[in-house]
Amino acid sequence: MRKRVSLLILVSSAYQLVCMISIIVLIAVFVLIAIRQVGNLRLQIWQIMLLGAIAVLLTGQISPMDALKSINIDVMLFLFGMFVVGQALEESGYLLHISHNLFKRAKSADSLILLILFGMGIASAFLMNDMIAIIGTPVVLLLAKRHCIPPKLLLLALAFAVTTGSVMSPIGNPQNILIAINGNVPNPFVTFFRFLLLPTVVNLFLAYLLLKLFFKGHFHKEPLTHSQEPIKDHKLAVLSKISLILIIALVIAKIVIVSLMPQIDFRLTYIALVAALPILALSPKRIKMAKRIDWQTLIFFAAMFILMESVWLTGFFQSVITGINLNILSILMILMVGVLLSQLISNVPLVALYLPMLVHAGASTKELVTLAAGSTIAGNLFILGAASNVIIIQNAEKKSGETLTFLEFAKVGIPLTIVNLIVYWIFLVAI
Repeated sequence: MRKRVSLLILVSSAYQLVCMISIIVLIAVFVLIAIRQVGNLRLQIWQIMLLGAIAVLLTGQISPMDALKSINIDVMLFLFGMFVVGQALEESGYLLHISHNLFKRAKSADSLILLILFGMGIASAFLMNDMIAIIGTPVVLLLAKRHCIPPKLLLLALAFAVTTGSVMSPIGNPQNILIAINGNVPNPFVTFFRFLLLPTVVNLFLAYLLLKLFFKGHFHKEPLTHSQEPIKDHKLAVLSKISLILIIALVIAKIVIVSLMPQIDFRLTYIALVAALPILALSPKRIKMAKRIDWQTLIFFAAMFILMESVWLTGFFQSVITGINLNILSILMILMVGVLLSQLISNVPLVALYLPMLVHAGASTKELVTLAAGSTIAGNLFILGAASNVIIIQNAEKKSGETLTFLEFAKVGIPLTIVNLIVYWIFLVAI
């Protein structure tokens, strides 16, 4: 009898260990992303995530069929479409041509950082943070080179801008859209702006102060001189302009549809693919551009979906949330859960898990937008907290060899996220 009990305990322990393999792989992925090097081998983020996905597949933590199902086709197609538009904007020279109109107002390093934070931040609220991350990376790299400012400083400014700015809009990022629709948020644009506009503006300015604190030696006083970049390919520039017009028109259409007819399934994917259509259909460089888009980032996302789904299937984080006897409707608790668990299972799966719990518990509109704030500013803490961070870093490494390490990001990101949490908590509790 004693032997049978011991055998059962042993089998149970082995089963629990097998179930924890996905968690162990996830931790290993985080460690590798932090150090980015094994011996003399320098690893890129997409390679590390791909290794993680292969590990959970080979160990049977997720079946090949479940792995395929876990890949969010909408996200992949959205990124593909936006990568095509971004590549055309960059290759034609039109992106740098129009960015001159925004940044020519910057007369100093201070005003340039402020313009990046507020310009890119506001744009991300309406054109989605991932899109601004795609098209903003080559712009800030050029600005860094032209004005002798460290690329790391401007890449951080861009990352914090698109993450923080997207908080205040129901279409700023995928998790906000999920909350606005599945949470039945009334008049979502008005609601999000009412609760989140002012604290977001405050947090964008605080990001500027923290960047100035950590990079104070690089905020030089020399006046900036700007020059208009010439158009390299006029035909491609015309097609790029048409794509931008389509994006703006379709975003406006989506705002109207989400506000007035939320039952209509007008996905972000449609915006990206329709915008890419003129380039793919009419440009003679379509094959060349398709080859040069950021396939590495697309591989990263596919691998991330597989790894996170295997973690999800363990039920570990679901049991942690339900097992802790805490007030899940507390503003501070929602913010903390949003920030911390988004680092482990990504913000969209976290919202998909936590939102039904809040709705079932009778959450108010304020508590729903609090989840939007917490799950979004999670991107300011660590690199993996937001997809836009990965897009920026992958793009920078591909285009110029510049990068941000895990520790370089976290050094500024940790204090910034703490400040973000305090600001949103104060404003949300006070309203």
